[in-house]
Amino acid sequence: MDKNETFSTISHSITINERKNIIISGVKKIDSFDNEEFLLETNMGYIVIKGEGLEIVKLDTFQGNVSIKGKINSLGYIENIKKKDKEESIFTKLFK
Repeated sequence: MDKNETFSTISHSITINERKNIIISGVKKIDSFDNEEFLLETNMGYIVIKGEGLEIVKLDTFQGNVSIKGKINSLGYIENIKKKDKEESIFTKLFK
């Protein structure tokens, strides 16, 4: 079975418990993370999670499941993100 076939058959879901724990399925990769922000690529698009004291509790790369704990302030999907776009947004913010 090809790696891409595995991700296409995994369903995508998000479960948030009391703004303290989040479980996400269908995750292809974690692009970046720190204690205030996670950027995840899922089979339904990119997700940005913002909060305080965020940390990975469990990472299952085979099944595409990620569990994160901390105070979750926001979660949103981003369409068509590219590394160049991320770099441009940083420079745009600096020179405003």
